[in-house]
Amino acid sequence: MAKAIVGGHVVPIDGDPIEGGTVLIDDGKIVAVGTEADVDIPEDAELVDAAGTWVLPGFIDAHAHLGVHEEGEGWAGNDTNEMTDPNGARFRAIDGIDPYESGFDDALAGGVTSVVIKPGSGNPIGGQTIGVKTWGRSILDMVFAEHVSVKSALGENPKRVYGEKKQTPSTRLGVAAILREAFTKARNYQAKRAHAESEGKPHEVDLTLETLSKVLDGELYWDQHVHRADDIVTALRLADEFGYKLVINHGTEGHLIADLLAERDVPVILGPLFTTKSKVEVRNRTLRSAGILARAGVKIAITTDHPVIPINFLVYQAALAVKDGLDPATALRSLTVNPASMLGLDGQIGSLKPGLDADVVLWSGDPLDVMNRALRVFVRGDEVYHFDETLGEGVSKDRRYREAR
Repeated sequence: MAKAIVGGHVVPIDGDPIEGGTVLIDDGKIVAVGTEADVDIPEDAELVDAAGTWVLPGFIDAHAHLGVHEEGEGWAGNDTNEMTDPNGARFRAIDGIDPYESGFDDALAGGVTSVVIKPGSGNPIGGQTIGVKTWGRSILDMVFAEHVSVKSALGENPKRVYGEKKQTPSTRLGVAAILREAFTKARNYQAKRAHAESEGKPHEVDLTLETLSKVLDGELYWDQHVHRADDIVTALRLADEFGYKLVINHGTEGHLIADLLAERDVPVILGPLFTTKSKVEVRNRTLRSAGILARAGVKIAITTDHPVIPINFLVYQAALAVKDGLDPATALRSLTVNPASMLGLDGQIGSLKPGLDADVVLWSGDPLDVMNRALRVFVRGDEVYHFDETLGEGVSKDRRYREAR
């Protein structure tokens, strides 16, 4: 049955706000967005009264460890880093996600309906990422993009992890060498594979090199964990050398070389912005960086790096970035269309537009005002969260199987 969200202040993101607008949903997709006069609502459609609310697309956290690093579970719930092989391209985040982790409900409370879940930064090459919805009964129905990117790390984390093991890489030189060796092997593997196929001969499949081959072919993005400006430049040089699609993750000192990033049209998933300056490479962290990067022409998204920052605080980081100079419209784009487009997901999520997934959030007002909250959350057109005024807390749709009685 179709569903029409009517009477709200609709903010499509890609398009002008519509006062008293309508969002028509059917079969989990957005069918139409416009004024009441513009949208033909079927007679049997379910009506959702959005009067007095702001209606926006669900937010996206493009860099999170939701479900692979469970809060409060210690080592037993932490599957973020397989720190036994510097080249973990064959590892896949999907294999460690627990959809019953409390962080998924927290995400809904913060209006976050989609996340790109990634392995951690302990390895130079951490593994494959995945795009999931923040509500679902199992990972099987949460996935909306199985093949997004490969996570990689430069800087302190991998050199510390393997330095403590007394093995390569223990320096920045070693980390970069691991990446070069990995992509050189992938190129050689591609050549051998093509030769075998041309002669109709079988070839041995290597899951690690198959994954890196997809990066070289542009099928997967390269998500580069990096903080320091010099390490960002190393990331740019490596991308030039091997020709892959680079996305900077964290980019703490990106504002120091914003012009270089803009010239190369390299996007930045910025953050987390609330943490302390806990290590040397983040000593230049500033809330001003979002505005500086955006004004230079860099496409930015904002991340919590959950559980580093609770995922429901995503919009608060954007709000404080606005306080320190980020344009409000760009702030909303940094939570919606920008993270979607920089990872090739804008054909599915990121705005209120016909054909996209019906991930819609009704807010009590402007979400960049920290006093406002998500009141109702729809994922693929299904209402999965609401704020209960009587209880004074949010209520998520139950994910558990209930036996009929």
